[in-house]
Amino acid sequence: MAGPAEILIARDKGFLSLGAIDRSGGWRSKESTLSPGATSRSRSEPAAGGRPEVGAPPLDSERALWGLGTEVCCAAMPCRLLEFLYCNLASIKSIRQFVQTFKTKKLPLHVLVNNAGVMMVPQRTTDDGFEEHFGINYLGHFLLTNLLLDTLRESGAPGRGARVVTVSSATHYVGELNLDDLQSSASYSAHAAYAQSKLALVLFTYHLQALLAAQGSPVTANVADPGVVDTDLYRHVFWGTRLVKKLLGWWVFKTPDEGAWTSVYAAVAPALEGLGGRYLYNERETRSLEATYDPELQRQLWARSCQLTGIADVTRETFGE
Repeated sequence: MAGPAEILIARDKGFLSLGAIDRSGGWRSKESTLSPGATSRSRSEPAAGGRPEVGAPPLDSERALWGLGTEVCCAAMPCRLLEFLYCNLASIKSIRQFVQTFKTKKLPLHVLVNNAGVMMVPQRTTDDGFEEHFGINYLGHFLLTNLLLDTLRESGAPGRGARVVTVSSATHYVGELNLDDLQSSASYSAHAAYAQSKLALVLFTYHLQALLAAQGSPVTANVADPGVVDTDLYRHVFWGTRLVKKLLGWWVFKTPDEGAWTSVYAAVAPALEGLGGRYLYNERETRSLEATYDPELQRQLWARSCQLTGIADVTRETFGE
């Protein structure tokens, strides 16, 4: 199966953001000295043989950025206003190829928003044999972020650091991380697999922030929780839930525009300059699941993720152990 994904780039006045929102240091206009960026959308074009199930706030943010005079480039998301680069988060090979293509452009990278995802899909695997929720929602972003960290470090500066924004979900509060069966192969539950992937994203972000802080890196990492947003992610949920969404979605669900704002805030708010390791909901810091603050659990997941994606684990080296 070739899964869908989107990676976004926005360039303005020589600055570039990948998967980012307005990087203008706040809500300033296009005259800002920093680069705007872009967020992900709800229905990206799938790879051949794939399914358009990536869920996130759609093109509303990109349209707003276009109004700021921003050049927007996306992956797996064709649009006459946008230039796009292809990246399949269900494929380690595709992610590595994307990063290689991106780096040949020799452009800085100020904000990375990890936003693509699937929800409640039937049991199936990625190109590399990973359970699809864990592979696309988590491992794809884990690998992509690590491969782009050097560019993020080079692009950040004191007082104007680069940022990694990872989109999780309140579903992580009911998630359980099964380190003995991360692929949910013993007993598959679509809800449990989705919740685990969202929990893994929070653990990943907190450990990433700890590493970045220990390295004195001009990069921060935070989690954004968009809330319950009206997108096509719900196509695989119970029919009763879909009916409630159809009838009461206008009242219960956020619009895609509203759902994008916490990611926007995490990407550009001056109040977050130099601050990481936060879980943000409705543009405010809040507590995530208590287990996510366990440094040993963070390390164990990070080590296993490095093994699965074939990258070096620098935890011991970074902390001088």
